[in-house]
Amino acid sequence: MTGIYLFILCAGAVVAYFVGRSRAYAVAGDDLSVLHSRPSYHGGFLAICATVPAIVLVIVWSAVSPAIENTIILERFDDQVSAMSLPQRQAFLRDARAIAQGINYGTSTPDKEAAATAVAGLTNTSTVLLAIFAVILAAAGFFWAFRRIAPARRNRHFVERFIVAGLIACSAVAILTTIGIVMSLIFESLRFFQQVPLFDFLFGIHWSPQSAFSGAGAASEANPDVFGAVPLFAGTLLITAIAIFVAAPVGLMAAIYLSDYASARFRAVAKPVLEILAGIPTVVYGFFAALTVAPAIRGFGEGFGLSVSSESALAAGLVMGIMIIPFVSSLSDDVINSVPQSLRDGAAGLGATKSETIRQVVLPAALPGIVSALLLAVSRAIGETMIVVMAAGLAANLTANPLEAVTTVTVQIVTLLVGDQEFDSAKTLAAFALGLVLFCATLALNIIALRVVQKYREQYD
Repeated sequence: MTGIYLFILCAGAVVAYFVGRSRAYAVAGDDLSVLHSRPSYHGGFLAICATVPAIVLVIVWSAVSPAIENTIILERFDDQVSAMSLPQRQAFLRDARAIAQGINYGTSTPDKEAAATAVAGLTNTSTVLLAIFAVILAAAGFFWAFRRIAPARRNRHFVERFIVAGLIACSAVAILTTIGIVMSLIFESLRFFQQVPLFDFLFGIHWSPQSAFSGAGAASEANPDVFGAVPLFAGTLLITAIAIFVAAPVGLMAAIYLSDYASARFRAVAKPVLEILAGIPTVVYGFFAALTVAPAIRGFGEGFGLSVSSESALAAGLVMGIMIIPFVSSLSDDVINSVPQSLRDGAAGLGATKSETIRQVVLPAALPGIVSALLLAVSRAIGETMIVVMAAGLAANLTANPLEAVTTVTVQIVTLLVGDQEFDSAKTLAAFALGLVLFCATLALNIIALRVVQKYREQYD
C-alpha cells in the first residue's frame, strides 16, 4: 500500500502545482509584473506544502508500523512465545505475516493462525489510519498554502531553498550510507577478532569455518586455526589476475581500433554489440563457464597429459575476463575519443605515423582514464560471485596453479551467510571480516588510481 499512497500523493502534487499556478495568474490579473515570483514558483510552493508532509508521514509510518505491530502481537501471544528464543519468535512472526497474506509458508498451527488473524486486523487498521492522517495533512497543507499565494509572496526563495535542501539530502544519503557500511563492517569485525586473532586470520593458511567449534552449539569456543584467510585471498587474486590478463589487452585494443581505425558505419554497429556483453546476467556467464569452458579446458589439458580439475581457476578467470571486456573497451574508447584532435594533428605534422601517434601521444594523454577503466574492471572481477561458484568451486585451496579448484572472498561471504543465521558466532562474523578486507583492498586501489591520474593530468592538462 505504501507505493499506492506515494503514487497518489505524487499525482496530487501535479494537480496542486497547476492549481497554484492558476491561483497566481488569478491574483496577478492582467499584470504579471506585480508578482514577486513567477507563477510556476507559486505552483511549486503549493505542491510542496500539500504533499511533502504527507509523503514524509507515509514513509515514516511504513517504516515504524511493522515493529509496532510485532510488539503488539508478541504481547497478545505472550503465553505462546515466552518460552521461545529470539530466532523462534522471529520465525513465528514471519509465518504469521505470511499466513495473513495468503501464503502457505512453513507449518501452520492454531497459534500461528490466530496470530495471522491479529496481524491482518492490525495491518488493516494501520492502513486506514495512515490514509486518514495523510488526507488530513495533505488537505491542511493545501488550504494553508493556497490562502497564502499573493503577489508579494516570495515563493521563489521557498522553492529554491527546498530544492537545495533536497539536493543536500541526496548527497548526504551517499555519505551516510558509506559511513553506515563502514561502521557495520568495523563493529562486527571487531567482535570476530575478539574470538579469532587478527594475525591468525590474515596469515593463516587453513580455511574451514564449518569445523570452527570445539563443542556443540553456537556459543562454543571457536578454533582460530581454521579461520586462515590466505587461501581465499590467493584464489581471489589468481582469478582476478587471469580475468585482467584477458580483458585488459582485448578491451584496450578494441577501444583503439574503434576510436582510430574503424569506419563510422562499423563503429556504430560494433560498439553496441560489444556492450551487449555487459548486459548479460552473470549467472549466464556461470553456465557458460561450467558447461562449455571448463570441460573444454579439461579436455585440452588432458590431451597434453595435464591434471585439470573439473572446476578450475582458469575457466572462471577466462569467462570473467570476457565479462569485463566491455567495461575496459567502452570506457577506454570514450577516453581516447576525448583526447584533443590537436594532439593528433601536431604529431602528424611532425611526421609521426598513426601507430606512433597512438603509442606516443594518444595513449599517454588518455592514461588517467584508462587506469580508471582498469580499476573498474578489477573491482568488478573482485566482487564477482556466480561465475566463481559455478566454474571454480568452493574449495579453499592455497595454490598458484590455475588448473586447480579455488574459491574467492565473495563466494565465502555468501556461503557463510546462506540461510537463517545469528550473528553471534565466529563462523558468521567471519563474513564481516572478509568484507572489511575487501573494502580496504578496494580503497587502496582507488588511492593508487587517484595518484596515477593526478600525476599524468598535470603533465597533459
